[in-house]
Amino acid sequence: MQIYFVRHGKTEWNLASKFQGGHGDSPLLPESYEDIKKLGNYLKGTKFRGIYASPLKRAFDTAQGVQQAMGISLPVHVEERLREFNLGDLEGMKFEEAEKKYPKEIDDFWHHADLYDPSVIHGETYPEVIARGKDFAREMAKLYPNKNDKILAVSHGGALCAIMGGLLGYPLSEIRKHGGLSNTSLTILETDDEGKTFKKVVWNETSYLGRELGATDSL
Repeated sequence: MQIYFVRHGKTEWNLASKFQGGHGDSPLLPESYEDIKKLGNYLKGTKFRGIYASPLKRAFDTAQGVQQAMGISLPVHVEERLREFNLGDLEGMKFEEAEKKYPKEIDDFWHHADLYDPSVIHGETYPEVIARGKDFAREMAKLYPNKNDKILAVSHGGALCAIMGGLLGYPLSEIRKHGGLSNTSLTILETDDEGKTFKKVVWNETSYLGRELGATDSL
C-alpha cells in the first residue's frame, strides 16, 4: 500500500519565517488555496481509501481543499499523530530571534537531529515524533493491506521529515538527508509487508504548482 504524505499549504507565519510548531497556527495565505487546488487536480483519479490530517487548521484546511478539488466525498479524519513537533518556547518566534536566543538548539534541530535536546525550550524530541508517526503508518498499513490501497495524510514539514525518515530506516544523524519539504508538496512512501519497512517512491514533488519556489516555501 502507499501513503501519500502532503505538507500543508503556505501560511502567514511561513512567509514571516516564524516557528509554528504543534500548537502555534496561522492561516493559509490566499494564494495557497490555488496551490492546494493544483495538487487536488494533479491527484484526480487517484483512488484513496482514506484521508487523514493533523488537527492543526493549516493541515486540515489543506486536506479539505485537496478533497474538494479532487471531487471526492471521503471524509477528512483528524489524526493527532500527524501533528507538528511541539516546539515549546519557539512557537511564534521568528527564526532569526530563535537562532540568537537558542543557537545550539536551532542548529541541532535543522542539522543534527541526533544531538537535538529540546528540554531547554520545553519541546518534543525527534524519537517522540518518529514513534507516533510510525505508529500511525503501521496502523494504516494493517487497515489498508491491499497492494493498490492508497491513503492521503496531510501533516507538517518538521514532523514529516522526522516521520518519513524514520519509516525509511534512516539513523537520526541522517533523518533530513533529502532536505526539507516544500509547502503543498507530495511525497509517496510504499510498503508491501504491512508497515514493517517502507521505500521511497516520490519525494517532495511540486511540479504541479507550475512555478519556481522561493526561499520561504520550504521553511
